[in-house]
Amino acid sequence: MKTILSKNKPHKGLLAPLKTTAGRNFSGRITVRHRGGGVKRMYRIVDFGQEKMGVKGKVARLEYDPNRTAYLAFVEYEDGSKRYILAANNIKAGDDIICAESGEIRIGNRMMLKNIPVGIEVFNIELVPNKGGQVVRSAGSVARVMAHEGKFIQLEMPSKEIRRVPAECFASIGQVSHPEYRFEIFGKAGTSRRKGWRPAVRGSAMNPPDHPHGGGEGRTGIGLKHPKTPWGKPAMGVRTRKKRWTDKLIIRRRKK
Repeated sequence: MKTILSKNKPHKGLLAPLKTTAGRNFSGRITVRHRGGGVKRMYRIVDFGQEKMGVKGKVARLEYDPNRTAYLAFVEYEDGSKRYILAANNIKAGDDIICAESGEIRIGNRMMLKNIPVGIEVFNIELVPNKGGQVVRSAGSVARVMAHEGKFIQLEMPSKEIRRVPAECFASIGQVSHPEYRFEIFGKAGTSRRKGWRPAVRGSAMNPPDHPHGGGEGRTGIGLKHPKTPWGKPAMGVRTRKKRWTDKLIIRRRKK
């Protein structure tokens, strides 16, 4: 079903200024390459948690958000307040939603994982109770409830990793909106520039002082046994995950 987005301007009360960093950290050093420029944006304040617990709401419209791949749903609640939330796939204007500890298993509703049956698809999942959704928030992503295990719920993540999440955490029912995002093509370089992506130069096209892949005559290969980053560290297939206390919650690692 094709998603119909509203052409209305975003709600002013839920906007905030957004300063771009162009890929630089607090000390001004570039930590993410190929970022900068782009069209100026305003940030949409999104309720990833349970701000309106127990209050029924109605989806007024679906909106585009320039700051994320998924769409937003503008929700008007019975008490007169308004909020942006992550839109679920196939949700539409006029649909009723609610956030409660338990309730009807319906797309867009939000509830505790312990009250969601096995096999149901969920998104915008908390990892720490009452901290708000932290994972499964990008366009088209979805996790699945695999089992109930005492104080924990087993979830199959989008990466096919199976991990335990506290049963008191909340999650939204359904799949994140805009699943066709992965098939969209920008079409020209200008579109990337407007989104804040600057040109990327191949390392093999550089000189030896500028990149480990640089140098050589003509279209020379990288000349190294293993691929390396621009700073000479191993790349591609190298484990980047640090040892964390949450490792004990992982039942099955993601598949390569």
